[in-house]
Amino acid sequence: MSDRTRPDADRPEPELPRAVALAWGVATHPQRGPKRELSIERIVDAAIEIADAEGLAAVSMSRVAASLGFTTMSLYRYVTSKDDLILLMQERASDVVVPDSTAEQSWSWREGVTAWVLAIRAGYSAHPWLVDIPISGAPITPNSLTIVDWFLHEVRALPLSDGEKMSTLLLLTSYSRATSAQERDISAAAAAAADPGDVTGENFFATLAEHVTPERFPDLAPLLAAGGYIGNPVDLEGDLDDDFSFGLERILDGIEYHVGRLERGAPTTQVEQLPTVLDPPRDKAVREAAKARREAEKALREAQKREREAVKHALERAKYEREKLERGK
Repeated sequence: MSDRTRPDADRPEPELPRAVALAWGVATHPQRGPKRELSIERIVDAAIEIADAEGLAAVSMSRVAASLGFTTMSLYRYVTSKDDLILLMQERASDVVVPDSTAEQSWSWREGVTAWVLAIRAGYSAHPWLVDIPISGAPITPNSLTIVDWFLHEVRALPLSDGEKMSTLLLLTSYSRATSAQERDISAAAAAAADPGDVTGENFFATLAEHVTPERFPDLAPLLAAGGYIGNPVDLEGDLDDDFSFGLERILDGIEYHVGRLERGAPTTQVEQLPTVLDPPRDKAVREAAKARREAEKALREAQKREREAVKHALERAKYEREKLERGK
């Protein structure tokens, strides 16, 4: 069937959203502007500076315009909405420096994937607000796709299917985003607390130990008594790094185990689908438990969505910080 006879031959190609087109450099720029002193780059830089200092909630079109000395309407000639501005902020902060392929020939796939994960975490660390941006879909901007391409390069030699590679990417980005969000919140709490022991729980240890009895908490009580439950207030950041490294190594262990099974030709196991309660009995306790389960599942889905969005935006922040450093040299 020729192109002219295909049912969709006359259907116009869908246009990219304006913010995405701006990220790719294929969007039309305004012909007129306030003395042409304003630019998309300046707008995005100003917005990121506000977010870095005060968080994503502080970013608004009017706030960005005021910081640049222009009216809010001036910004709309360049960026059509706050959502577009946030996407461009995310894209800028998602810039990563991909290692030279000739310099990484001695790397194992684990070392390459670890370097990739640490680059993502560096973006979250440089721009903590990235974890607050909701994930609205698959990555389609240049920097976010560069991150995907880098990961696929590191796992190129593994006997994984395309679907398994993308699932592995999602697993690792989700882990990086979740732990980065957790560390940001803990660090913020520690900075705001008068005593770091309030954050680690050390200040409440004695009272807590009275309530955590072996009769009620047979497995937790010995750990609490041995001091394994309370974090170290002196090196809170170090503890967080250790926790992250431990989790990452175990994820990589699992991938390595799966790859080994594939290489041996062993059948892979599938997670059995858990049965769901379609029609719970009329017992009140059962109904309340089922309702609580549904609410928890909804909360989990929302948290996972926020996590995916934050991963996307953390990357932009790292790129922007590197550019600032390079411009300052």
